[in-house]
Amino acid sequence: MPLAYDLPPISEDDYLARELGANERHEYVAGQVYLMAGSSKNHNRIALNIASYFNQLTRGSSCQVYASDMKVRIKERNSYYYPDVVVSCDNNDNNDYFLDYPCLIIEVTSDSTLRKDYLEKSLAYQSISSLQTYIIVAQDKYQVDILRRNAKGYWDLSQMTGLEQSIELPCPISHLSLQEIYQDISFNT
Repeated sequence: MPLAYDLPPISEDDYLARELGANERHEYVAGQVYLMAGSSKNHNRIALNIASYFNQLTRGSSCQVYASDMKVRIKERNSYYYPDVVVSCDNNDNNDYFLDYPCLIIEVTSDSTLRKDYLEKSLAYQSISSLQTYIIVAQDKYQVDILRRNAKGYWDLSQMTGLEQSIELPCPISHLSLQEIYQDISFNT
């Protein structure tokens, strides 16, 4: 992704202040600011399907669901990212513009974001102590990759490609089906 600003590294405070008034979203990685790319109809629809599912599921609970415009701060990496869907069930997440304690992060990936979602963001997100599951959803085929923190604190990877399959999630406790993720999505083959 191209740099949003052709400037020397900026502070987190400067980034946050600029982002409040920005017309476009930018991610922040160790002092560098990157412009976010737009999304396709499939990308948007899939993210909406997932956010709607979790929004309905968490009503009346302490969990909050956010879609695309809520930043996640990764303190250990001096970074801020905008996941497609993020869930936090931690009462300490009280900042209006970013989350520190998500338990679930979902990215809908495309050819242009594939490398970043699987490498950079995956490593960054795994450093968040509260995160239990990171899901990467393909927008051009039925494929969902799931990274789960196991009881020993290590991350296990699994993949699902069948619409009849569902993902068992510990936070929020649920079973998200691929049918739900890909509802009203068809691929031209």
